[in-house]
Amino acid sequence: MADFADALELTLQFEGGYVNDPDDEGQETYRGISRRFNPSWNGWAMIDRLKAEYGPQMEKQLPMQLDLQQQVAQFYKSMYWDRFWGDRIPDQSVADELFDTAVNLGVHRAVIFLQHSINLLNRNEKNYPDIGADGSFGPRTLAALESVLALDRGNSLYLLKLMNIMQGQHYIDYMEKNPVQEKFARGWLGRITI
Repeated sequence: MADFADALELTLQFEGGYVNDPDDEGQETYRGISRRFNPSWNGWAMIDRLKAEYGPQMEKQLPMQLDLQQQVAQFYKSMYWDRFWGDRIPDQSVADELFDTAVNLGVHRAVIFLQHSINLLNRNEKNYPDIGADGSFGPRTLAALESVLALDRGNSLYLLKLMNIMQGQHYIDYMEKNPVQEKFARGWLGRITI
């Protein structure tokens, strides 16, 4: 079964430290956690205390705050990993991909990418029935994931390729709709790996 700590370590490579970019829809963020979208996260109180105490030097203090790093991990586990049953995913690379995509694009969209990919690999329902691509991870999605992995003898390469294609297309569509976001292209495209 997949391990949360491994997935978190990979994702945090893309989620930098403290950032407050006016072009980023998340605005003020720490390790990818947006104050705009997560104003009640407990870590913000710690960050505000460090801002008051250290001013512009606050960023150097953040990585040394073990309580804050634990808050980051707890947030990601409850808000992302647990929502797609990460501990029950039988393939670490699929769990890693789901987790990173969920953190960057939302759990709903990440699960839809997985569900669509599973459906595309069932040979027109000859190997297993289509599942609804509703963005909710549940027993049917898990069973279908297990089926596609069994069909491909545990090899998740094709599933991951499809999920990455969908993720890449999402970024392209987003940047075409809002060209200011092109400044984030390299970071986003760096996440599309298998």
